[in-house]
Amino acid sequence: MYVLGVLLIVTGINMVTHGESEMDPGKSLMLRLFRRVLPVTPDYVGGRFFVRKNGRLMATPLFIVLLMVETTDVVFAVDSIPAVIAITKDSFIVYTSNVFAILGLRSLFFAVSGFMELFHYLKIGLAAILAFVGCKMIVGVHFHYHLPPLVSLGVIVGVLTLSVAASLIWQKTEHEG
Repeated sequence: MYVLGVLLIVTGINMVTHGESEMDPGKSLMLRLFRRVLPVTPDYVGGRFFVRKNGRLMATPLFIVLLMVETTDVVFAVDSIPAVIAITKDSFIVYTSNVFAILGLRSLFFAVSGFMELFHYLKIGLAAILAFVGCKMIVGVHFHYHLPPLVSLGVIVGVLTLSVAASLIWQKTEHEG
C-alpha cells in the first residue's frame, strides 16, 4: 500500500510539473521487448497480424497496434487498483470495478480528451485527486485512520467541480496555446 500510495503521489506531481510532451511509440518498453522476441514487418499486410517471410514468422504493424492498445488497457486497470482499494477492501468490488474500468476507460479517455482543451485546469484537478488518494492510502496504512467513503467522494467531487469551474471562469486565451 505504501508503494501504491507513493506511486499515486508521484504521478500527481508529474502531471502538474511536466508539460505536454509528445510520446514516441517507437521508444515504448513493450514495443522494444516485443521486437526482441519477434521481428516486425516494415509495412501492413492487409488485415493480418502475422505473416511468414522467407520461412520466418513475423508480426505486422497491425499486431503492434493491437498489442499497444491492450497494454494500455492493462496499465489503466492496474493503475485503478489503488484508487479502489483506498475506498473499499471488498474484493468483489475491487475486481468488478477493474473489469468495468478495462471495458470503459478507452471510451472515456476519448470522450474526456475532447474536453481537455476546454477544461484546461482539469489536469491539475486530476493530479490533486491522485495525490489525495495516495496520501489517504499512506495515512490509512501507517496511522490506521480511514476517512469515511463519503468524505473521500466529497473531496473528489469538490476538486473536479473546482477545476471545471476554474476552467470556465478563466478561459484559455489564444496566445497561451
